[in-house]
Amino acid sequence: MARFNIIDESDDYIVVNKPAFLLTHPTKPDQRTTLWKQLRELLAFEIANGGQVSIVNRLDRETSGLVLVAKTATAARRFGLLMQQRRFRKEYLAIVWSWPEWETKIVDASLDRQGKHQQSAIWLKQMIHPAGAPALTEFRVERRFTKSTMRESKPAEPSPRSSPLGRGSRGAAGEGKFSLVRAIPKTGRTHQIRVHLASLGHPIVGDKIYGPEEKLYLEFIETGWTPKLAGELLLPRHALHSTKLAVEDEIESQSDLPDDLARFVENGL
Repeated sequence: MARFNIIDESDDYIVVNKPAFLLTHPTKPDQRTTLWKQLRELLAFEIANGGQVSIVNRLDRETSGLVLVAKTATAARRFGLLMQQRRFRKEYLAIVWSWPEWETKIVDASLDRQGKHQQSAIWLKQMIHPAGAPALTEFRVERRFTKSTMRESKPAEPSPRSSPLGRGSRGAAGEGKFSLVRAIPKTGRTHQIRVHLASLGHPIVGDKIYGPEEKLYLEFIETGWTPKLAGELLLPRHALHSTKLAVEDEIESQSDLPDDLARFVENGL
């Protein structure tokens, strides 16, 4: 069973390192393991004495890395206000297809649920749309590397800004070019980093929704992980890791790439 490890702790909060594939919150009324349930077990004494478990920054199931958890109602309110005031600094590391032509890039593109504007087979899928919520992400290339793949090479094309699906990803994959990119979100929209990177033509490796084709996500839901999907996606989860979390002068935590993503990068050339 995947479990978190503690990075930092005080009377008011705890910062943990969430492994990939561990749900943050319960999504169904079943006995599925979640970070929230594990934290309630860990903090049972505090809860019995008036404390609580309030997860401040939620990560997707496949995203690994730093999560801040308030241990009291007062701390939860304070962190919630600081987040609204954008006084949090969060940084992520992502492995993406291809080599960006830029070293730094800022994407200022509003996001909305795709199904509100066009037919979408995936209810939660987001898209860039002017009617959506403002979303701003800064990107910096940390490293470019090559890696052999079995995928067929196709000409790369730039991705249209209106679509989160990077059409250039297939060509990039065939060429075996990848990059490690640091993402610094200034807002906290659903799938923000994933959509913004895909809009640049550099979707995250392993991303079943915004990667090569969204049908891979539907196929995964039906069949589970298969050799065919492994050949298309290369990794069983999207390669996104929450690597830094800072709250003014109070908290500054860091987390290195986990083993699965570090191996992918280190085995590159």
